[in-house]
Parts: sequence; structure tokens; C-alpha cells
Amino acid sequence: MTTTSAASITTTEAAEIARANASGKQPVVFVHGLWLLPSSWAAWQELFESNGFVTLAPGWPDDPATRADALRAPEVFGGKTIGAITNHIAAVIRQLDRKPIIVGHSFGGLIAQKLAGMGLSVASVAIDPAQFRGVLPLPLSALKSASAALGNPKNFSGQVMLTEAQFRYGFANAVSESEARDLYETYAVPGAGRPLFQAASGNFNPRTEASVDSATPARGPLLVISGELDHTVPAAVSGAAFRIQSKNPGITEHAVMAGRGHSLTIDSGWREVADTALAFLARTVAPVTTR
Repeated sequence: MTTTSAASITTTEAAEIARANASGKQPVVFVHGLWLLPSSWAAWQELFESNGFVTLAPGWPDDPATRADALRAPEVFGGKTIGAITNHIAAVIRQLDRKPIIVGHSFGGLIAQKLAGMGLSVASVAIDPAQFRGVLPLPLSALKSASAALGNPKNFSGQVMLTEAQFRYGFANAVSESEARDLYETYAVPGAGRPLFQAASGNFNPRTEASVDSATPARGPLLVISGELDHTVPAAVSGAAFRIQSKNPGITEHAVMAGRGHSLTIDSGWREVADTALAFLARTVAPVTTR
């Protein structure tokens, strides 16, 4: 697994770390998934901060600052691996004075579980998390969503930009056509192909980076959130992840969001999902007295 040092932390990430440490509050680290950027968490960050947390949304290595930048230079997304992304987020976390809560969506949900298994979180929330080794269900809708990348071997080292129709199917199938179009034009960016290949082959590769230490007592409380109608990470997949994680001695809970698809963190119903996460954290994380 490629190592990542604190030297690779961006200026923006360093400023977020300094702000979090200076606040004395419980930090929450948000981890985005494929085809999105850290800015996709803006509404969540505002809500969590209004609830007394301090938040960070580190990028994946070499993430552009904006969607416009991403569309101008899509090549920067090529070659990213699950291991390198995980190590980058871990480098950010290790600069914090206090263990964070980690909230991740899609591949960010897989990475949140990896980081929790490394003992780097006080609690974690995995929203529609990508498949890890040991998760066996592979519904047809998930194969169709992943085919945008897996259908061409050249995408292993490259990047893929979803068409509006592919985004509609994989992300925004549970919202109106007009909202789906708005979400695509606001948030969609190219995505690295390699993590999809890594996840797809994870059950055949004992050394895969698409693996999670679900047994360690250091994992802490975990909430898995599933979108009932998600095509990209169907409820059968996230439910299987929950069943594996539920063998951990820590608190493990599962919430299924009725009528929701993969865009549940960014669409008009995001607040219900965020409130579900906040309620779990209120039950499982001791409050922090700020200095």
C-alpha cells in the first residue's frame, strides 16, 4: 500500500486541521466517493457545525478545487487507488489532536470503515458504502452502474466521466428528472477507474486494498446507512456489510432510507440522512467540553 505523509496535505486541508485543533471541539471528517468532490459535503458541514462539531472535508489525492477545474483537467483523477486515498485521509486524521468521527459516502463509506478498522475514529458512519472483501451480493443494478468503468480495461489506470444518463441511473434514479439534471450539473466530476476494479476483484484477491478490519475492538461505534432504491450500492450490498460488521464487539447499527437512491447525501432529501447520522452519534459519542 502506498504511503502518504503529512507533507502531501494540501494548504486547504492544513487550514482545516489547524481550525479543528484550535476549536477544541469534536472533529468530524467527511470522505466523499467517486464522481464527487469534497464540496459535496458543504450542507452537511454547516449542519454538523450548528450541532457543536468542527468539520473537515479532505479531498482524495490531487482532487481539483472545483467542478470546473475537474472538467478542464480530468486526467488528474486517473490512477487513484483505495490504498492511496485511505492513506491520504489517515495522514490528515493523524494531524488532529482528537480522534474524529468519520462520515463517508460510497467509496468514502468503504474508506471510513477501513480507517475505523485502523483505530483512527471515535465513531463512523458509512453511507451506501462500496463493497469490501467478504461482501458477496452483486446485484445486476450494481453491475450496470459499475459498467461505465469496468466495461473498458483501459479505465483501470484512467478516469471515467459519467454521462447524464449514467448518472441518472447510478446516482439519481430516486429523484425527479429535473433534480437529477441539476445534481449532475452541480456535482458530477470524472472518477478514477481503479477503485472500481479493486472492489470488483476484492473477493478473489486476499491482498486487496478493498478490505476492512471489521473485528478489531478499536473500531468503535458504526452506523451503516442504506438507500432502499440505490442502484450503485444496492441495499443488499450495504446490508451484507452491516452483517459482517455486526460481529464486532462495538455498537453496530443499520438504517435503511426508504425511497432513496445513491444521491441521498446531495439531493433534496439529504437532511433526513444527516439527521439519522446525528441521532446515532448523539447516542454513541460522549459530548466534548470545549476549552
